[in-house]
Amino acid sequence: MFVLVNLKAYPCDPVAVAEAAAAVDAGADATVAVAPQAAHLERVAATGADAWAQHVSPVAGGSHTGSTLAEAAADAGATGTLLNHSERRLTLADIDAALDAAGRAGLGTVVCANNPDQVAAAAALGPDAVAVEPPELIGTGTPVSGADPDIVEDAVAAAERVDPDVDVYCGAGISTGEDVVAARELGADGVLLASGVAKAEDPRAALEALVDPL
Repeated sequence: MFVLVNLKAYPCDPVAVAEAAAAVDAGADATVAVAPQAAHLERVAATGADAWAQHVSPVAGGSHTGSTLAEAAADAGATGTLLNHSERRLTLADIDAALDAAGRAGLGTVVCANNPDQVAAAAALGPDAVAVEPPELIGTGTPVSGADPDIVEDAVAAAERVDPDVDVYCGAGISTGEDVVAARELGADGVLLASGVAKAEDPRAALEALVDPL
């Protein structure tokens, strides 16, 4: 299972979370990665943790003030990037262009989607993975695998029909090891989560609780 912790813009210590992720990853039956703010990518990567960008822009180098270049994220140590998170929506054309940018920089890609139909559309663009995340469940502590498991199963089936090589992750409301196990049982290859670790007083304990049941 792939566990990607999105730190969003939470006021947490990204290095402490990354150090916890690297330690837990070393002894877990899972790959644990961290997506910090772009300004913290280099510091997070320096801990040995698998560092992911929260977003890269659908542009190449040039006159694009405020953009996050995929090449700059890779230079800072990122190995992959999220795209089209519900808090950073893109058009389908921009998702396609951002995937091209990530590919040029050698970054892995996870495209977020709200529902199985969007999962199918995203999978057709050829990312490494898609993540189904109903936005109404994000940050609630209610996992999609519990609130509506059919969405996860339907997302897995939708991606399989379009491109069997595209992995499917489950996001929104993931906060416990039982949530991770449930996602795996529904066919997901990984999970996305944020506040369950980013807001935890002890990030390592929170991560261990997530992966130990695996």
